[in-house]
Amino acid sequence: MCTLSDRPNTALLVVDVQAGVVGEAYERDRVVANISTLVGKARAGGVPVVWVQHSSDNLPKGSAEWQLVPELSRDDAEPLVHKTYADSFEATDLEQVLDRAGIGHLVVSGAQTDECIRSTIHGAMVRGYDVTLVGDAHTTEDLSEWGAPSPDKVIAHTNLYWDNHRAPGRTAAVKKTDEVSF
Repeated sequence: MCTLSDRPNTALLVVDVQAGVVGEAYERDRVVANISTLVGKARAGGVPVVWVQHSSDNLPKGSAEWQLVPELSRDDAEPLVHKTYADSFEATDLEQVLDRAGIGHLVVSGAQTDECIRSTIHGAMVRGYDVTLVGDAHTTEDLSEWGAPSPDKVIAHTNLYWDNHRAPGRTAAVKKTDEVSF
């Protein structure tokens, strides 16, 4: 169990599944469909869904690119965390949202694998959370032009190292969408 006392609950975290973030992402439609499945499973299981939405100079708050993708719909009662850094915890109210709901375990999905997903899963782990990354429900765009590996390799590598990641009193895991139950 996580190192946070009195936090037995789980939440689904949906990170940056926005038009301007996943528009050119690797296997976008499959990943968004998997996230939609996860949202449905969480809601059916009474598990909180926490949405994270990034804004920056290239992704202005309120713009068409900033909006969540049309295939996903956030329920007005579900928390929405606004962020401006890669780590969803940095300079946001995510920690308070999770604390109020007694969340000690995060199931993480979204984009981009090599930036906001990696930063958020590591940020969660160092803050005491157990973290399950949904291996087929995160994606990134092709940044190989700038020296990065191809998106499939970025995703595979992230899944590989996260499935083997450990910290005292906390767990890391990778599951596929069909393996996740709430």
